Order: sequence, then C-alpha cells, then structure tokens
Amino acid sequence: MTGVLFQLGGPMQSWGEHSDFADRDTTAHPTRSGLIGLIASASGITRDHACGEAGPGAAGIPFTDLARLRFTLRVDRPGVRLRDYHTIGGGYPRHRTVPTASGTRRRVELATVVTNRHYLADAVFTVAVTAEGPGHEELLAGCGSALRRPYWPPHMGRRSCPPGAVLVLRTDVDDPLTELFTRVPLARPDSGMTPHVHYASDTPFPPGEAETTSPQAAVTTLNDDPVRLTARDRRYRQRPVYATVRPFTGPCGGYGTDYLAALDTYLNGPSTEETS
Repeated sequence: MTGVLFQLGGPMQSWGEHSDFADRDTTAHPTRSGLIGLIASASGITRDHACGEAGPGAAGIPFTDLARLRFTLRVDRPGVRLRDYHTIGGGYPRHRTVPTASGTRRRVELATVVTNRHYLADAVFTVAVTAEGPGHEELLAGCGSALRRPYWPPHMGRRSCPPGAVLVLRTDVDDPLTELFTRVPLARPDSGMTPHVHYASDTPFPPGEAETTSPQAAVTTLNDDPVRLTARDRRYRQRPVYATVRPFTGPCGGYGTDYLAALDTYLNGPSTEETS
C-alpha cells in the first residue's frame, strides 16, 4: 500500500471538535476534519467547493475524493494545553461595539465579549496517509504534490498556527504504516529506555502491526468526519477512533537541529563523515 508521510509540529496547534465562538476547544491530536481541511486547502479547494456537489479544486482533486483518505497518526509529543483568554469590544462607545445578528450594536454595559481559545503548545504528530479503491495511487500522488506545493499556506487547525520547518516527509511511500511504526525518527530525546508511543487511526490497526500494552483496545468516537465544509453550512458525522500504545523500536531524534539532522539521515541516508 502506497501512501504519504507528513508531520505537524510547531509552536501551537489547535484541533477543535465542538468549538463555538465563546469557547474554542482542541482535541488531544489532529482531527479527521482538520487533516482533510489541510489537504483541501493545499489542493486549492475553496469553501464553496468543499461539498459533494462541486467540482475539483486547483489541483484537480474533488472534495468528495478526500473522503477516501485514511489517516494513522503517531503522537511524537503530546504538547502542553494552553488557554488563551480574549476580550472583544470593551471600552468603546456603542457605535463601535460588537455588531449583533440583527444588525444593531451591543449595549455598552454588555459590550465586552469574552472568549477562550485552547491550543496544544510544542506538540508534534507524524501522520501516514493511505487510501483505497480505484485510482487511489493517483489520489495520493495528487495530495502529496499539493502538500509539497500548497495552493494556500498550510495551517494546523487555525490560520494562526503555521507548521514548523518540515511538513512533508515522503510521498509515494511503499509501506507508510511500517515507516511510521519503526523508521521515522521520534521527535523526542532518547531516554535510554524503549519509549511507548500512542497512535490513533480512523481504521482498525492491521493485525500484528500495533499491539497494545493494555489488554483492551481503545475505541472512541469523534464528530469530525466532514460531509461539507462550506463557509455557512459545515456538517460532520461521527466516526470511530482506534487508539493504541506500542513500543517504538526506531530512533529518537531529540529536539531542534538534532531532530532535523535525524530526519535528514532518515530521508537521505548517513553523511559521508558518519560512514567514514
């Protein structure tokens, strides 16, 4: 099975499931809707075209084809949860306060709107993308090309959260799950002990590929499978989330430039100095 490997790491990211204006939450890892939205944006699919009735985007990929994508992600670092406290519209005269749905302005004594926005700080997730069905190789090749040359700048859940130095690791990977489980360097320091790493997928793990350290396999649900992502009519359906923990036998790359060096070795092989 061919696929694509990419990585989501940066100062902050946020993956909402039940967000509203006053309280914008984040899940513990990227959502399916967020990942599909990332690829749709890179492919040049506009909000008006993010539905089943519309044609393809700039990269020639229809939004409906993205429903065939399957994501398996590895939690390299879970990050730290942050809450950003916002106030909007306070201290202004009424003609400058926040507009209401009726077209008027909020009364001065009610003008301040408080919002809370939640983020994951310093988190890193490595994602394997696969697909099934006729034409899946062309679909994955198009997604990989779009991620390498995005139509719009990519972001991790919100536009204020750009990805780090590395987004796309590899495209046209023969066995992306094996690469994810055993070869792609882990974005954390080597502790001298075999790390146990969390994984999540929207499909069951292949037998023998990701044995859990617990006798019970964790299966939950999220309301994050996008049906349409148009600006004023976003619709989602529930889908199962399969989670597991397994020992990671590949290399730990550390932080910062050490990790970039480990990625370079993984992608290009050891340097001449290392092999001499």
